[in-house]
Amino acid sequence: MVIAAWVLLLVLLTLFFNDRLDKQNNPNRHLATVTATETAEVQLQRNRYGHYVATGSINGQAAEFMLDTGATDVSIPVPVAEKLGLQRGRKMVYQTANGFVTAWQTTLDEIQIGPLRLGPIRASINPGDRSDTVLLGMSFLKHLDFSQQGNTLTLAYPKREID
Repeated sequence: MVIAAWVLLLVLLTLFFNDRLDKQNNPNRHLATVTATETAEVQLQRNRYGHYVATGSINGQAAEFMLDTGATDVSIPVPVAEKLGLQRGRKMVYQTANGFVTAWQTTLDEIQIGPLRLGPIRASINPGDRSDTVLLGMSFLKHLDFSQQGNTLTLAYPKREID
C-alpha cells in the first residue's frame, strides 16, 4: 500500500510539473483578445526563453507557432506538414542561421491566431526540422501590425487610413 501511495504521488507530481513546463514554454495557449479599438488585437506573452509562442491553427487544424521575424516564410516541420496533409511544391534553397536548407514550397489556405485570420499564405516544408512547432515568418507577419512593449507583443490587422 505504501508503494502504491508513492507511485500515485510521483504520477501526480509528474503531471503537475509537466503542465507547468508546458505553460512556461507556451504561455499563450488561451489567447487574450483585446477589442478596445475597432479592430481585434491579440496580445502574446513572452515565454521563459524570450520567445513568443502561441497556439493557433493552419487550415482549421491546431498548430503551435513560434514567431520569427527573421524567417522569410512560414516554416513547417515535416511531421506537422504530414499531419496537416500539405502538398509539397517545388524545391527551394533557403539561407538560415544554420546554413543552407532545401525545402518544399507550399501554400496555406489560412492561418489563424485568436481572431486574426489570414490566407492564402506562402510557406515552406522544412525536412531538417523534426519539431512540432511552426516558425511563423514574415510571409504571415507582414500582413499585420505588431508592437512589443515589455514582455507583451500585440498583433493586429493594419489600421486603414481614411481619406
